[in-house]
Amino acid sequence: MRGLVNETRAKAQAHLMPHFTKGAAWRDDKLLVMERGEGCYVFDNEGTKYLDGLSGLFCTNLGHGRTDLSAAALKQMDTLAFYPTWGFANEPATAAATMIAEEAPGDLDEVFFVSSGSEAVESAMKFARNYHLSQGDDQRYKVIARDWAYHGTTLGALAATGIPKFREPFEPMLWDGARHVRNTHGDVVPDGAPASELESVKAIEAMIIAEGPETVAAVFAEPVQNGRGALVPPQGYWQELRRICDTYGVLLVADEVINSFGRLGHFFGSLRYDVVPDMITFAKGVTSAYQPLGGVVIRKPLVEAVWDSPMGAYVHGSTFGGHRSRVRHHPGDADRRRVRTCAPLRGSSESRAREPRRTAQLCPGSPRHRLLLRNRVHARSCERHRHLRGGCCSVTERSAPRIPPRRSTARASR
Repeated sequence: MRGLVNETRAKAQAHLMPHFTKGAAWRDDKLLVMERGEGCYVFDNEGTKYLDGLSGLFCTNLGHGRTDLSAAALKQMDTLAFYPTWGFANEPATAAATMIAEEAPGDLDEVFFVSSGSEAVESAMKFARNYHLSQGDDQRYKVIARDWAYHGTTLGALAATGIPKFREPFEPMLWDGARHVRNTHGDVVPDGAPASELESVKAIEAMIIAEGPETVAAVFAEPVQNGRGALVPPQGYWQELRRICDTYGVLLVADEVINSFGRLGHFFGSLRYDVVPDMITFAKGVTSAYQPLGGVVIRKPLVEAVWDSPMGAYVHGSTFGGHRSRVRHHPGDADRRRVRTCAPLRGSSESRAREPRRTAQLCPGSPRHRLLLRNRVHARSCERHRHLRGGCCSVTERSAPRIPPRRSTARASR
């Protein structure tokens, strides 16, 4: 056994190139070789058990060792492992897109599949440009993101990423259309003042004005920003982003590659903050990392506006988008119920305060249990987190220049 462990480590160090790992760490003779997983635990090839506190990389939301997920992929591979979605539909991708659209807020009804979070962000960037161009706004191409935000590492997504150590080696290669403003760290609503007085809100509007609203295509933000320390937004922050984007005809993109599929106690973090963005990017937890899958959920009126324009199409695609074997890994009905049960009840602030959260039958180590514990710890870590347990401001419905009006976060079927 010891010989096999050492052999695998040696081969990894000789041939497997790691991601974001220093050479000294990779060459260490104590390099871990992970072998299997069970629930929220993983085991190395020497049998040592570890609590997977990071859920892989914020992605194994359903836990390790789910044989039902692997069986679903195997069954699909036996039927037809792959056929492109370039002009063709297939049942697995259709079922997955329908499930995601049913859980998304408002009229985010169109799902565009890719293979990773970085691809999802770049797809959202390209759709924003595609949409504005289809509507005759050919000067709109810039995106606004926030300092220390992580939006991916491929060159397009890296341009929006605001983490210096990731950007600096590649600065000469980065697209020049991204602008960065301050994030919500340390920003609080002054006593008795509206959220519009937040410095982080003012910074976004000031940047749009400085760059020229006619040149800005989209604002990208995570509901809870992972970079810089899980930054929970002040109450009303997302409603102000929606207001600003509506005012200047800019698309609002919620980057939920990390936040979605139960990470914040909802299928989408936008539901927690009671906002309808124009697009939501996702990846990671969508398959619980059993297969690489990502995508963008887009408001149907925006897609239809592109299709009905002289352009006639969203000019983007990838070979593996909507891969049949990958999309078979979406959460089943039981997993969807677990996420809904963990989430705060939808409705007004008053109803949320009045109705108790259902907490019966919490199985230690289950996805529902881990989500509840994570939310409790997260909510207690700072006084600013108290609003997570209550209701948020309602969405401000405004008619944006050239952008069709939105439905509210609630759906008739819910």
